[in-house]
Amino acid sequence: MIKRGKPKLEPLPAPSPGGPKHVAIIMDGNGRWATQRGRPRLFGHHSGAKRVREVVEACPDVGVEYLTIFAFSTENWKRTQVEVAGLMSLFRRYISKETRALNDRGVRVRFIGDRVKLDAKLIKLMNELEEITSHNTSVHLTIALNYGGRDEVARATKRLAQDVAQGRLDPEEIDEETLPRYLDTYVLPDPDLVIRTSGEARISNFLLWQSAYAEYEFIDTLWPDFTREEFSRLCASYGGRDRRFGGVKT
Repeated sequence: MIKRGKPKLEPLPAPSPGGPKHVAIIMDGNGRWATQRGRPRLFGHHSGAKRVREVVEACPDVGVEYLTIFAFSTENWKRTQVEVAGLMSLFRRYISKETRALNDRGVRVRFIGDRVKLDAKLIKLMNELEEITSHNTSVHLTIALNYGGRDEVARATKRLAQDVAQGRLDPEEIDEETLPRYLDTYVLPDPDLVIRTSGEARISNFLLWQSAYAEYEFIDTLWPDFTREEFSRLCASYGGRDRRFGGVKT
């Protein structure tokens, strides 16, 4: 009997000069991918979860130090109870299964979003994964779970207002550098490149404040079909963009 091992991956091209250090991804299209194959939507979500590992593993090869992925939004609770329950089970399984591999690869994992509505077992697994990987530095993986950009800003504003009310913050000193210190992403750099799969051209309440000057790529590929090669190509394309941040190139 012939044993079939994991396919050998071809090396990716060297990182482009000026490539993105922080890439954020809206992983869209799992449900449509499954429907096209006559399978339930959760089948697509399980297939999409496998893509996360491939992209995380590709990050060092393409020069990406920070990867932020949109796993579950504050609006996703509107989906059917079956799909939501299946997603929560998938998250628990993913964390349990991937913890060792992520840690062995030197990946530091953080979660952003409001954890209040998540179940206790999932929160425990999230906390443990963050603690186990807290000293890693090869790739900083941030998973947005029960996350919404407007919800994040509202929560940050509430904390800021509490500091003002308690005399810890002078309202006259508040500027555009103040609010980011209260956001879930306060320890992260802003994303350089935001990728959305599945052909939809909208940002869906993802990293609203942080992405003010990010470059965007809206691609037709459904997330379960997204490859490390396409990821590498998009990062290389970013390196050729003229980024002026409102100024004029001299």
